[in-house]
Amino acid sequence: MKLIILDRDGVINQDSDDYIKSADEWLPIPGSIDAIARLSQAGYSVAVATNQSGLGRELFDLDALEAIHDKMRGLVESADGQIAGIYYCPHLPTAGCNCRKPAPGLLDAIAEDFATSLSGIAFIGDSLKDLQAGVERQCRPVLVRTGKGTGSEKQLANESNELVRSAEVHDDLASVVDNLLENRS
Repeated sequence: MKLIILDRDGVINQDSDDYIKSADEWLPIPGSIDAIARLSQAGYSVAVATNQSGLGRELFDLDALEAIHDKMRGLVESADGQIAGIYYCPHLPTAGCNCRKPAPGLLDAIAEDFATSLSGIAFIGDSLKDLQAGVERQCRPVLVRTGKGTGSEKQLANESNELVRSAEVHDDLASVVDNLLENRS
């Protein structure tokens, strides 16, 4: 199975320290929607794994989150692509859940729903938490410099996990997809 996992905020859309609370605030990073569509057209199933503690903080409700995801799906579908699944953790960082990255619970749900091992599957994120979650389930860690990625890249040298430390680094999702599609066998 050709599966790829993406973080949402900072990878697909502009991130905000004030949280993305509505569909109006959700703005795609240039090239990201087309990149997802190109993955779909190349036969990849695209899953999104995202921490959404704004739900737990009551900054927005489930209807607002669904509206954001409907907007994202609609833009990808308009570009002739598809998002196969969106997985989110609604919990606060202090909740101790197994789904908030860097914990691997969202990835476990993806593996179960797609009935596949995640070994070698690319997990594209903009934070060390994304990469750590991916490595926990043998994903190939890929860091983008968008969102929090530039700061995360500076932290890679101090990361204790060698697999996280050696993550591929790209400017943005579009460049990851360019590289992936140019180099596939």
